[in-house]
This record gives sequence, C-alpha cells and structure tokens, in this order.
Amino acid sequence: MTPKSGLFLAFSCITAIAAVGSIFEITSGQPDLGIQNTVIILGLSIPLSGLFFIAAVKDTRANIK
Repeated sequence: MTPKSGLFLAFSCITAIAAVGSIFEITSGQPDLGIQNTVIILGLSIPLSGLFFIAAVKDTRANIK
C-alpha cells in the first residue's frame, strides 16, 4: 500500500462517516445545518466514498510487485 492509496482510504472513511452522520441528522427531524445543506452533504458523500475506495484499490493493485 502506498501513501497515495492510504490517503484515498482516509478520504473514503471521512466521506462515509459524513454520509452516516447526515442520515442520522435527517432522521432526527431537525438537522443542525438545515435540511437542504444536509441533503447536499449526503448526496455528495455517498458517491465520493465509493470513488475514493475504488481509487485506493486500483492504486494498491497497480503497485503490487
């Protein structure tokens, strides 16, 4: 694993945590940032976490010797 793939994994974890937090905020009834901002964060964080994870796996596979 390279530092680049580790960074991709870290970003994937952060965006996944943001997605879960957004879901909890929306289901609580009154999000701290408002419904619109929370939905935007959720909509961006779900695909980004997948993309960062895929990028990490591809980078790791490309650097296997």
